Amino acid sequence: MKLASFIRDGRESWGVVREDGIVDLGMRMGSSVLEQLRNGLNQTELNMAAEAHAADCQVEDVTLLPPVVNGEKIICIGVNYMNRNAEYKDGSSEPDWPSMFMRAPNSFTGSGCNLWRPPESPQLDYEGEIVMVIGKECHRVTQDEALDYVAGLTLMNEGTIRDWVRHAKFNVTQGKNFSNTGSIGPWMATSDDFDGFENLTVKTHVNGELRQNDTTANLLFPFAYLISYLSIFYTLKPGDMISTGTPNGAGARFDPPKYLVPGDIVTVELDGLGVLSNGIEDDPETNEDLTKQLRANRSV
Repeated sequence: MKLASFIRDGRESWGVVREDGIVDLGMRMGSSVLEQLRNGLNQTELNMAAEAHAADCQVEDVTLLPPVVNGEKIICIGVNYMNRNAEYKDGSSEPDWPSMFMRAPNSFTGSGCNLWRPPESPQLDYEGEIVMVIGKECHRVTQDEALDYVAGLTLMNEGTIRDWVRHAKFNVTQGKNFSNTGSIGPWMATSDDFDGFENLTVKTHVNGELRQNDTTANLLFPFAYLISYLSIFYTLKPGDMISTGTPNGAGARFDPPKYLVPGDIVTVELDGLGVLSNGIEDDPETNEDLTKQLRANRSV
């Protein structure tokens, strides 16, 4: 089952995505994808509700939002594919523990919407990733139990402002939280849509050119490990999203770098789920005086 959140005719809603279009369940049932997850995600009930109706609209007739709106946490894992650590060329050994950081919800938009390149930097980069959506609250779970808490998967373009991730010595938060620089979607596919999570292939294209292509078989820290590890210090809640890392091939790793510019189209895809697609535009919410100040202040 594929569940989407969207804006239709000026109203926020959600529904089931089928081959013939979207059945708008928000219009009929109220609630939201997040509330459905919090209430246990009764797929049998939702399937029956969807099958009772013809599609209300096509995907192109709505504005897609990230599939879970107003979840508590968006957790991002860094350097998690086996060849990613070598990409840094710093001579370091493979990590013993996952790298992670948090992102704010307003740093993301939905599929079909443009990402914003901020005026403070031309170094907007792409990172295609698979995202786990938590379906049940969990705390201190074992790896054997962990995947029982995954409601489904979605995709992320974990858009990054490269020079701003280097503003501080020990964190990357600044470069990861500019408004509308990333995207999540196009919808959530429930876990039963996949034959396990151990060999899923994620691909990223820029203007049709394949830039990233790798499989979860090459993760340093697999899905079950990540949930178990994160649940030690977090209480993971329904609707929390865990982005599991990006393969090599991001724009910063080319010589010269291939950063995104207005007019580019970035797609991230996963078989069994679909395609997350976004164009690029310059951030319309600019402050020219602040931009001039930042550019003049070389210590920033």
